[in-house]
Parts: sequence; structure tokens; C-alpha cells
Amino acid sequence: MEFNLSTFVLEIINFLILIWILQRLFYKPLLEVIAKRKRFIDQSLSDAKNLQQQAEQQRSLYENRQKLWEQEKQVAIAALHQQLEVERRTQLDRLNADLEQERQKTKVTLSKQQLELQRQAEKQAMQNGAKFAGMLLQHSAGSELEARLFELLMDNLTTLPDACKLCLTMLGTKKSVPIKITSAYPLSIKMRQQLEQKLGALINSQIVFQYLQDETLIAGLRMDIGSWVLNANLQHELIGFAEIANASE
Repeated sequence: MEFNLSTFVLEIINFLILIWILQRLFYKPLLEVIAKRKRFIDQSLSDAKNLQQQAEQQRSLYENRQKLWEQEKQVAIAALHQQLEVERRTQLDRLNADLEQERQKTKVTLSKQQLELQRQAEKQAMQNGAKFAGMLLQHSAGSELEARLFELLMDNLTTLPDACKLCLTMLGTKKSVPIKITSAYPLSIKMRQQLEQKLGALINSQIVFQYLQDETLIAGLRMDIGSWVLNANLQHELIGFAEIANASE
């Protein structure tokens, strides 16, 4: 085989032309496509990375928000429990105060009822005592009891209070003093003389005596000297006893 230089040169030229054609028509567009594809891939990776970063940020934000919401929920629950506890204690204190007030009212009401029952019992006892004493005195009253009451009246005339003595002294300034003496039983002449003598010593004026009889006095006397009344009889004492019973209501 012989070496042909011209053929070799032409083959080299053809090869160079082929390389140029390939580079011009195929390799350069291919490189551009590869570069474009690479740029697209890089852009996609960059976008994916950005999306991943945003997703991480969103996830972190969500987790932070979830933690914050959980903390707020715990704070709200604690505040609610505290408020409920305060409200419960307030309601309990109010209930205890109302119960204590009702207990006090009930205690006062029971005390008033017991006091009223006691007063009623005392009143009834005093009324029964007054009735019994009246019945007993009505059956036991007589001239002897009236004589003792007369002696008691005479002693009281000797030891009159200063106000009564002053009243009798002022009556002594009148020309005539009417005195009405009422007794349950007729007074003896001796009793009348003693009474007139005692009153005459107390009143420095002419005295006009009027004697009456009233069986409702049971025993004893009643003297009406002007507007002044002196009682020494059982009827007055029993009335006073009954008034004490009524005043205890």
C-alpha cells in the first residue's frame, strides 16, 4: 500500500471540515441545549430549595404558633380555674353569710317566740293568781280584815310623803274641804272619830265628811280628797296586780 500525500491531506481537510460542521451544526446547539437544561435544573433546584426553605419557615412558624397557642391555652385554663375558684369562694362565702344570717334570724325569731311564750305564761300565771287571790279574798274578807286595813290607813296618814302633805296643806287654804270616804263595810262611830281627828290635824280648814258604802271594794277604804284619792282596799290592790300582769305583755 502506497502512501498518498494528497489523499492524506484531503482526509485531514475533510476531518477538519467534519469537525467544524459538527461543532457548528450539532455540538454548539447541543451545548446550548445542555446549558439551557442545566440552567433549568439549577433554577428548579433553586426554586425547590427556596420552597423547602419557605416550608421550613412555615413549619417553624407553625410550630412556634402551636407552642404559643398551647402556652396561651394553658394560661387561659389557669386563669379560668383561678376565676372559677374565686367565684366558688365568693359564692361559698355569700352562701355561708346567708346561712349565718338565716340562722341569726331563726335564733332571734325563736328567742322572741320563747320570750313571748314566757311572757304569756307569766301573764297567765299572774292573771290566774289575781283571780285566785280575788276569789280567796272575797271569801275571806270581813269586818276584821277591814279593821286591819283601817289601822293601816291610819298609820299611812301619819307617815305621808312630803308631796302628799303639801297637797293637804294647800287644801287647808280653802274655806271648806269635802272628803268622801267609801268603805266596804259600815264604819263604826269610833273609826269615824279617829279618821276625822287625824284628817283634821292634817288640814287646817273646815272639813265636810261624806260616808258611803261600796261592797265592790271587798275590804278597806277609799278616800276622795278633791282630786287626790287615797286607796287602802283590796279592790285597788287586785286591780293593780292585774295591771302589772297586763303591763308585762
